[in-house]
Order: sequence, then structure tokens, then C-alpha cells
Amino acid sequence: MVFDVRRLDIYRKVPKDLTQPTLAGALVSVLSGLFITFLLVSEFKFFVSPEVVSELFVDNPGEVERLNVKINITLLKMPCSVVGLDIQDEMGRHEVGYVDNTKKTPINKGIGCQFETKFSINKVPGNFHVSTHAAGRQQPANVDFSHIIQEVSFGDDLTEKSINAAFNPLKGKDKSGGKAENSHDYYMKIVPTIYEDVVGKQNISYQYTYAYKSYMSSNHGHRVLPAIWFRYDISPITVKYHEKRAPFYTFITTICAIVGGTFTVAGIIDAMIFTASEVFKKAELGKLS
Repeated sequence: MVFDVRRLDIYRKVPKDLTQPTLAGALVSVLSGLFITFLLVSEFKFFVSPEVVSELFVDNPGEVERLNVKINITLLKMPCSVVGLDIQDEMGRHEVGYVDNTKKTPINKGIGCQFETKFSINKVPGNFHVSTHAAGRQQPANVDFSHIIQEVSFGDDLTEKSINAAFNPLKGKDKSGGKAENSHDYYMKIVPTIYEDVVGKQNISYQYTYAYKSYMSSNHGHRVLPAIWFRYDISPITVKYHEKRAPFYTFITTICAIVGGTFTVAGIIDAMIFTASEVFKKAELGKLS
């Protein structure tokens, strides 16, 4: 006697002519299909969008000795010819009139200046400031550093990443109504930040917080040239964000749970509706007793 392997089939089939389609069953089937589709699309979007997890630790990310800085400031009442960038730090660096990677665009018919520059600073406390110091003896008669900040940022650009972080909190800072000849001081606490994607690629950037004050410059009774100062200190604490994606088998497990669970519940609902309708028909015919 030959063993029939079909006996192992636990999904026995019922001939179509022995089944009865119903309007309620069709409605439940359509709604179940739509519900399954919605859940599958939602689960797929969740799976392909990695979760971003953060952690804190004491570290010098990448052992980078310098960090890159980008500045974009609108100077409303200072001509480009007298404006420059000065850089100082506690390692003895003192650079007046930095000109590399600097773009100065006259605005307001030459009265003001759009000042943009990129440079690097040592990872020690220091400052960089926009001033007229590089003009030497050709100082303007009236110095007014009223300004609007478009960007002051450090390191790689992570603004497009899905993290809640302050990489450019000075964006939109409007000091156009400040008093003429005042200096503007921004005190910044810089926090190293690492972003690691699912394949292990790292970007190193720097968040920062700031405090601001404006004051009339003086030094032992003598006037000091006004400027826009950015004084910074770097935190020893590093923030690391890394993308975390669920394993593929969990995605498959979830899909099976969605499909199987929906069909099971839909089958129960359909059976309840069918039973209720049969009872109602018998009641109409007086056959319930």
C-alpha cells in the first residue's frame, strides 16, 4: 500500500459547491483586506525608517584636533571694505583679518555687508569675532554692528537628520535694533556630537547653547572698537546618535501576525453575523422552538 503524502495536509480544502457566499461575508472580506493593507504599509514604513538612539560618554570624537566653523551674518550698517574676522584661542593663536574661504557681498547699496566665511579652530577655549580690526588706521567714522545671523555652525551638517538637536540655534537671531557702537557677545557651550547610520558611517558635528549680552565697549576709560564676539568652550561630554533598525525576521513575524490575526478575527465576526442572521430567519419563520 502506497502512503499518500496528501494525508499530511492540515489545510483541507472544501469544494466550492459546498460553501455559501454571503453579502455580509463579502463586506467583512473587503474591510479585512483594506485593514491588512493599511497595517502592512504602516509596518513597512516603520521598518525602513530606523530608530535613532542617543547616548552620552566622555570622549574626544575622532581625535580631531580642529573643528570646522561656518558663519553667515548680515551686517546692516557696515561696509564690506572694513569688515574682517579675527581668531584667538588659549593655544596662542591670534589671527587678525582672516581672508581664506571668505565671501563679502555688499547690500543696501554698499551700506551693509553679507559676511560669509569658513574656517577651523583648535579644540580649546577661545573666540572668533567679526570686527574692523583688520582695517587698521582706516577705521570708519561710525561703527554700528547691528546684524542678523543666518548661520553659525560647527562640524558636519546634520540638520537633515531626524534628531532633536541645536546645531544652529543662532539662526534668525535679529539684533538689527541694537544701539550703535555697541559690542555683541555670544557665549557658547559646544557639545561634540556623533551621528552613526545603520551601515556604521559616522558624521561629527557640534551642538551648542549660547548666552548673549550687548554692552558699550570700554577699557580703563578708553573706547574699544565694537565687534560681534563668539566666545566658546568645548564640553568633554560627547553625544552619540546611532540608527537602530529592527532585524528582518521581526518584520516577517509582524506581517504574519497582522495577516493571521486579521483573518482570524474577521472569521469570528463573519461567523457571528452569519449565525445571527440564521437565528433571525428562523425567528421570522417561527422555528426557534
